[in-house]
Amino acid sequence: MKLWDKGFSIDKQIENFTVGNDREIDIHIAKYDVQASLAHAIMLESIGIISADELADLKKGLEELAADIENGTFVIEPSFEDVHSKIEWELTNKLGEVGKKIHTARSRNDQVLVALQLYYKENLAIVNDKVKSLFETLLNLAETHKDSLLPGYTHLQVAMPSSFGLWFSAYAELLIDDVYVLNAISKVVDQNPLGSAAGYGSSFPIDRELTTAALDFATLKYNVVAAQLSRGKSERSIAAALGGLCNTMARFAMDVCLYMSQNFGFITFPDELTTGSSIMPHKKNPDVFELIRGKCNKIQALHSEMLLITNNLPTGYHRDFQLLKENIIAAFEDVKDILDIFNYSIQQVIVKDIDLNDEKYQYLFTVDSINNLVVEGMSFREAYQQIGGQVQAGTYKPDLGKQHTHVGSIHNLSLEKIKDKFPK
Repeated sequence: MKLWDKGFSIDKQIENFTVGNDREIDIHIAKYDVQASLAHAIMLESIGIISADELADLKKGLEELAADIENGTFVIEPSFEDVHSKIEWELTNKLGEVGKKIHTARSRNDQVLVALQLYYKENLAIVNDKVKSLFETLLNLAETHKDSLLPGYTHLQVAMPSSFGLWFSAYAELLIDDVYVLNAISKVVDQNPLGSAAGYGSSFPIDRELTTAALDFATLKYNVVAAQLSRGKSERSIAAALGGLCNTMARFAMDVCLYMSQNFGFITFPDELTTGSSIMPHKKNPDVFELIRGKCNKIQALHSEMLLITNNLPTGYHRDFQLLKENIIAAFEDVKDILDIFNYSIQQVIVKDIDLNDEKYQYLFTVDSINNLVVEGMSFREAYQQIGGQVQAGTYKPDLGKQHTHVGSIHNLSLEKIKDKFPK
């Protein structure tokens, strides 16, 4: 069944090409199409297009479909073009003529668009919750390991003293920036496009405020052309937001891989979280974090894909938009999995004791030594030259007891302030 069927058959090769993977992808948006169809039916009854009895029948049919979707028994067979045609067929098969009325005053364009907006809205909230869980894990790790010193690096050269508390809470605070962007994108998708039909509205006296309230959208996309133009714009915005979050996680995963290597040796994990080599029995590989890094880098490329598919398309619907669904939905599902596995794995990190008396760390405290001289009255430039001379002569002796007291430093992490900063 096709929603656009006009009584003739389409070439099978053309049909296979144009349908693509829609049936498999649409399982993810099936429940949202049911939600939107119910809101649409309620609206149709309110303006007299269908009767109260017909609404009751449609409501019962849609609730049964929602239960099938929830239970995992809902299937989109190959005879259907997509989830939308499947749902309309089920309603018609169960209810007869009233099932054919559900498509009144809407197009597949706004039907797809509203289902996607609902999917995006809910999944941005899910991602947000999972980010908060990782954020809380990192702050707990920062508190636990706040007194464990860690060499800080610039240019991959030993630089200044840091700490595990500073490291963990640094990525926690970076996640706040990602949540700011996710929240902004949530506002972008929290606008009801239903009623825009094929992009130019309808001659039916539909009540778009009613469906906006029924679907719990914050507002609606008032201009029907703007509603259709939002397809592509929403996906580009989401891809940028998910990409920013993935950038944070990819960099953190790289740190984990680096710090776990024997040359650094700062952390390790239980054997159960690592993999081995087929020929080297001593290996403990951080495969989970390497895959996190790779998956996150792949998702960062998504914005370019969304941009190139939609760039410079003229006003109105174009079939190119169908190509946005597969990878934006896959990105959501991957990000949720990545956040779960990152949170699960990093909780089990084993922080090693680091001997800062080791020769390779002998210059870790040179800046502290310079600052000591400045506090005693020497100019910074003279102090810099004096300590630099000691380094060159091999006579430098570090002072390991200097305290860093300003906000956000290794001895004043300000964890409560970071925690309070997370958007409520």
